[in-house]
Amino acid sequence: MIRNLQRLIERQIQKAKLQGQLEGLEGEGKPLPDRSAGAFVDAGEAAGFRIMAQAGVVPEEIELKKKMAAHQGHLATLANGPERKEAMAELARLELRYNIAREARQKFMRR
Repeated sequence: MIRNLQRLIERQIQKAKLQGQLEGLEGEGKPLPDRSAGAFVDAGEAAGFRIMAQAGVVPEEIELKKKMAAHQGHLATLANGPERKEAMAELARLELRYNIAREARQKFMRR
């Protein structure tokens, strides 16, 4: 079954090449973009995230992940004290929101 599908895909690619449909495409001749950060993401999710990014839509969990990374960098610059404690509480709040958003998306995808 899988072999048949692979052969069909290869035939379609060869047909498109012969008809010139694969020439002049965006990114032609350039190396593939590095997507090693998404290596541990499900292929379906990765495709969904890529489509949303191309459409200019950023999922809440991605925005929260960026905020968490920035906040962790800020937290590393703070010495012990009330300001660090407050920053740690904010990071915990961001992590909670991130986990809630991720879980909500996963539940939605299971439907």
